[in-house]
Amino acid sequence: MLFSGAMTALVTPFKNGAVDEDAYRALIEWQITEGIHGLVPCGTTGESATLTHDEHERVIGICIEQVAGRVPVLAGAGSNNTEEAIRLTRFARKAGADGALLITPYYNKPTQEGLYRHFRAIAEAVDIPLVPYNVPGRTGCNMLPATLGRLAHDCPNIVGVKEATGDLHQGSQTIAACPEGFSVLSGDDFTALPLMSIGGSGVISVTSNIMPGAMSRMCNLFKEGKLAEAARLHHELYDLHQAMFVESNPIPVKTALALMGKMALELRLPLCPLSDAHLDDLKRELRKHALID
Repeated sequence: MLFSGAMTALVTPFKNGAVDEDAYRALIEWQITEGIHGLVPCGTTGESATLTHDEHERVIGICIEQVAGRVPVLAGAGSNNTEEAIRLTRFARKAGADGALLITPYYNKPTQEGLYRHFRAIAEAVDIPLVPYNVPGRTGCNMLPATLGRLAHDCPNIVGVKEATGDLHQGSQTIAACPEGFSVLSGDDFTALPLMSIGGSGVISVTSNIMPGAMSRMCNLFKEGKLAEAARLHHELYDLHQAMFVESNPIPVKTALALMGKMALELRLPLCPLSDAHLDDLKRELRKHALID
């Protein structure tokens, strides 16, 4: 599988209103040093919704350049406009990404047939590995296992899915509906190990922005058959996973990275700083894992 293990849904550092290239490159380098299995720029965690097209392309370009082939790069390229998604996916291919992550169309509320036609159009237009991203809690649209299975069988370059329903029933049905070798990646940190236990391939992780070593180690332990050790690490990280979503992602994780000295704390409206009550809770959780003093 091209996409497996722990892949970080990278934040996009900002400074004085612009992308902070130095902090971003340093974050990528640290991720690789810590043993991460892949990187995902310009997803939800990367605040793709408030990046300009020029910034979007630059963020992907920096990531590919800094990684220099050491781990796979799965570039965010989705849109609720099929033609725009094709354009962004063509850019990802031209820039040298290993694949493109494609959000299900938001706001439009397409039917299952509309979803099939959307992803098939992208797959036919751009010869690059594609990974649909199913997160109905953000999009108001749930791509059902039968639809994904149809796409996986009809379009050879649709090679995986980021399954972020948090529903292990749907995860199980998705794995059963898709061909062998299809990558089913958890989109929720706390379901990473449970999903792998029923045939999933790994996780596109928020938590690994701040603990890449631990998330990659959990996936490695599972792959090595050290299930009790993997489960113990899952439980150790559980409260931290919850802390990363105490307010809308990526507010908590960017706050954590700022507290760790990895970047300035800067979000783009309509996202705003973490509330004081949640900030105290987050600090306690970070101290528990020795991430801050």
